Amino acid sequence: MLHLIFQSPIDNAILERIDSGDDVVFLENAVLRILKKGSLCGVLMQLLKVTRLYVLGDDIEARGIGTAELVSGIEVIDYAELVNLTVKNPVIQSWS
Repeated sequence: MLHLIFQSPIDNAILERIDSGDDVVFLENAVLRILKKGSLCGVLMQLLKVTRLYVLGDDIEARGIGTAELVSGIEVIDYAELVNLTVKNPVIQSWS
């Protein structure tokens, strides 16, 4: 399953619904919540053990966030890679 997370702040209930092997992309203002110094750092580090987390590069750039500020292990992708994830995952859940 592909989870597209737009919501900020990110509700912990959303993160609890992510299963092992799911793909998760943080978009728009949700990118503000995936910083190393953020309150979700520990939860995101645990998720990275069982799933892949992504962030859209244009969204972090638009908000002045550098890749070094992100939780380590979150992959920065572009729109083409986002499209590939939508093709790979037949089920998509948007959280906004």
